[in-house]
Amino acid sequence: MSRSEVFAVLYALGLAAVASPLPAQTFGFGKPATGREIAGWDIDVSPDGKGLPKGSSTAAKGKPLYELHCGACHGMTGEGKPADRLVGGRGTLNTDNPVMTVGSYWPYAPTVYDYVNRAMPFNAPQSLAPDEIYGITAYLLFVNGIIGENEVMDASSLPMVQMPNRKGFTVDPRPDIVNVPCRNDCR
Repeated sequence: MSRSEVFAVLYALGLAAVASPLPAQTFGFGKPATGREIAGWDIDVSPDGKGLPKGSSTAAKGKPLYELHCGACHGMTGEGKPADRLVGGRGTLNTDNPVMTVGSYWPYAPTVYDYVNRAMPFNAPQSLAPDEIYGITAYLLFVNGIIGENEVMDASSLPMVQMPNRKGFTVDPRPDIVNVPCRNDCR
């Protein structure tokens, strides 16, 4: 079930609760969320690209956007300082000094878009338009040597990008993550 379906069910249950003949407790403020308000929070993007919005851009168009919105914290070319480094680090994850960047650590390109969309720029998260986010994402992929400067990134092409660490993550075997309950003869 997608997030939007979950929100729709919860919204419907909320409306059912409001329409219930049971006396409701009120606090004198707030209002039920509208479907449009709920949809505004449904902004997640899956590793396979599900949830990517319409829009497109290239690294060439993204470079000035990166410099304007990201350079002060991450360095003008992603070298870091004062915030995290975003470029380089390939081949360092299995060393004593791993450098985790977009190019060395991140396994899926759509999750780069997702993170920038949700959390950046630090002083104004969720303030960038989809084309701007595609441009910044494309620029980060370009400076990490993953795509070409004029390759168009959009909802179709971004999930097709092969990240260097795409096979670097494995399924988490902990029982609290993947749990098959014992039904009989349990130890």
